[in-house]
Amino acid sequence: MTKVIKGALVLSFFLMACSKSNSTANIAPTNLTVNAVAATDSTGNVKITAKATNAVSYDINFGDGVIQTIPSGVVTYKYAQSGSYTVNVIAKSSSGQVISGSTQVTVSVKLGLYWSDEFNTDGAPDPTKWGYDIGAGGYGNNELEYYTNRPVNAIVQGGVLKISAKAESYLGSNYTSARLVSHGKFDFTYGHVDIRAMLPAGIGTWPALWMLGSNFATVPWPGCGEMDIMEQKGSQLNTIYGTLHYPGHSGANGNGATTTISNSTTQFHIYSLDWSPTAIKISVDGTVFQTVANSSALPFNLNFFFILNVAMGGDFTGPVDPNFTSATMQVDYIRVYK
Repeated sequence: MTKVIKGALVLSFFLMACSKSNSTANIAPTNLTVNAVAATDSTGNVKITAKATNAVSYDINFGDGVIQTIPSGVVTYKYAQSGSYTVNVIAKSSSGQVISGSTQVTVSVKLGLYWSDEFNTDGAPDPTKWGYDIGAGGYGNNELEYYTNRPVNAIVQGGVLKISAKAESYLGSNYTSARLVSHGKFDFTYGHVDIRAMLPAGIGTWPALWMLGSNFATVPWPGCGEMDIMEQKGSQLNTIYGTLHYPGHSGANGNGATTTISNSTTQFHIYSLDWSPTAIKISVDGTVFQTVANSSALPFNLNFFFILNVAMGGDFTGPVDPNFTSATMQVDYIRVYK
């Protein structure tokens, strides 16, 4: 009798333990709270606190393309760019059950000068910062110029870089110009770009301030990505184009927009790019006119380099005025902030 009772008690305790264990294993997290507090010193730091009953880990999506698993649910995260972000959190229990929540945070980041060329030293462009694309062939756009590295086509003078297109017979082409590239000397990922420039006049001119993915040799265009901060048609002065090219948006199908300004060929204006993991914004004199959402699916999350050039003719700008003689784009500075 006693043995039977002991056996029953053991079985009872065993069943209770199993029941308790199963109950604990299947319990879901509840009462999730998510808080985000931005630092007031413009460092971009945000303290994020996620807390839920029965949660053992937290997957935090910071809203800028970065996701981290934080077991404690508490982390200080540094944002690279100012902006408003949605912080999404998934809290998980030990059994894998989840609950989600989110909050908004506005971040202020004070950017510092990361790289620049002020073009203050007369002579050839700084060889530690700039190289040249040399030759003709149209570059896939049916352009008419021959790009050289001659001072008559590219020179720093009087505090500005001058890129001059000229009507002249040169190695089989009827026009010459210059195309400066920072490839192999400077490239970067994310940041703010300001380029202060005055554009050339003349029907058929095609000035451009733009960027190309540094991996273009192994990931051919448009897979490498292209960001056109400024383009202008000589036949349509004061209309500024800002365009992104990537798979599905190549050639005339670029993801672009335009804005109209005054005196593009007689006054300097600031052409800018804001580039982050979440967005790419193009502006003139501080006014944004083109915004494209960035994501890991696009090629705009790797290093890019600068290209500054004045093309002649081609698919974008059309025929050249037969009376064209020369025209010059002047660049006062180019600055990158991060």
